Amino acid sequence: MRKEVVVAAALTATATVVVAAALLRQWKRKKQRQWRETQKILRKFARDCATPVPKLWLVSNALVSDIKACLASSGTITTLNMLVSYVAPLPSGDEEGLYYGVNLRGTNFLILCARLGGKNKPISDLYREEIPIPSNLMAATSKELFDFVAVELGKFISEHPDGQADSVEGNKLGCIVSCPVDQAVVSHGTAIKWKSFSADSKVGKKLVSDFNQALEEHGVNLRVYAMVDDTVGNLAGGRYYNKESVAAVTLAMGTDAAYVEPADAALQWHGPSPKLGEMVISTQWGDFSSPHLPITIFDTCLDAESSNPGRRRFEKLISGMYLGEIVRRVLLKMAQETALFGDHVPSKLMTPYQLSSPDMAAMHQDASDDREIVGEKLTKVFGITSTSPRVREVVSEVCDIIAERGARLAGAGILGIIKKLGRIENKKSVVTVEGGLYEHYRVFRNYLNSSVWEMLGNDLSDNVVIEHSHGGSGTGALFLAASQMDMQNDEPDPDNDNDDPDSDNNDHDHDPDLDADT
Repeated sequence: MRKEVVVAAALTATATVVVAAALLRQWKRKKQRQWRETQKILRKFARDCATPVPKLWLVSNALVSDIKACLASSGTITTLNMLVSYVAPLPSGDEEGLYYGVNLRGTNFLILCARLGGKNKPISDLYREEIPIPSNLMAATSKELFDFVAVELGKFISEHPDGQADSVEGNKLGCIVSCPVDQAVVSHGTAIKWKSFSADSKVGKKLVSDFNQALEEHGVNLRVYAMVDDTVGNLAGGRYYNKESVAAVTLAMGTDAAYVEPADAALQWHGPSPKLGEMVISTQWGDFSSPHLPITIFDTCLDAESSNPGRRRFEKLISGMYLGEIVRRVLLKMAQETALFGDHVPSKLMTPYQLSSPDMAAMHQDASDDREIVGEKLTKVFGITSTSPRVREVVSEVCDIIAERGARLAGAGILGIIKKLGRIENKKSVVTVEGGLYEHYRVFRNYLNSSVWEMLGNDLSDNVVIEHSHGGSGTGALFLAASQMDMQNDEPDPDNDNDDPDSDNNDHDHDPDLDADT
């Protein structure tokens, strides 16, 4: 009897082992199947995002066509909504002296002052202060906001008395407005949404007038002659250092590009001809769209769920606001369909805009053997506490695909502008790039530069030079102030609409008011 019990126990144990082995094989097959599905999604996404040089040139040529059509004002429908910026002439590089600038942003503004030393001399005595905009002013009028800015500007000037000797009647203040971003996805609460406007429109003139009135009422001995977006300011900075600087690009949370156009090339130009026969145009290229853009199902869903579906398609592919969100959407699909992060989908992975572009960049640029930073970011951002090295490698590859696509498309856009100017084959062109995406995301920056080199080839690659902006964020306002110094006796009063008999004709249908939406 005892022997039979032993035999039965042995058979039971053997059966248990067999069952366990079968379950283990079944589990392994399931994991292998899931892994193959993960790789399948990854490979398809990579194909859909591919940007070979011929496709990049198709994108560039489409941008050239849209720019030409927009300039011609021929009634041709384009995706661009370009704005003429009446800031000519740009700096020559000879400007010297102390200048002040203000950079108006969503939840704060930046005040700067610096001394320009003329040709071949760096900026000196640079001071900057970032000031938060009180919540009660987020929904205030522009006049109330400018009153607050004027008071803070007066304090700033008094704290830097070394510049007082330079103060003279009519001293110029440069003022720039940062690129607008999608209000619905601003993660840090309410923010003023500065919409795009023509500097010569009634809206632009009113903002300048309100600002100057506030400066006068608060005893600040400075005067604004123009208010433009920060990309135009960056172009002014590029021209100060290099006369071959013909374009500027902002690659940050939002994106835009500005360039120098011969005045006779645009029929939109109303009013006196600019000095040197050139003008600055803000392309508003975030709105650019083309069938040649490599748009995936993830981009289509992001666009449909945004506050501006069908618009800002180019921006949604290349700007810092959206890159991390596309990564999240791809990872979510993998988590749902292939259990990439386990049997349960992490709840935070389902939260839109949970992944910022800086965190994406940190994961992408993790060079450790086991992608330890990737693991740390997955835990911190999504609450995913346990991942294998190969899972972390997949996350890094997703980041790489999205960053490469965005950077190469930005490079194609840059060459589109240079091609429009006819400078690719026989002239050197310098393009100034500003923004945290370009400055801090090293791999993104490298992909952008390499795309330009690949598109031009060895024979022409030296003709286009990409430079990071001089002086850092907001300094474009200083160079803008410098460019205005010779305009005091030549330009009409910016506060007086009657100086331009055609002023009523200068309003474009797309000129919106300053929003203070909450």
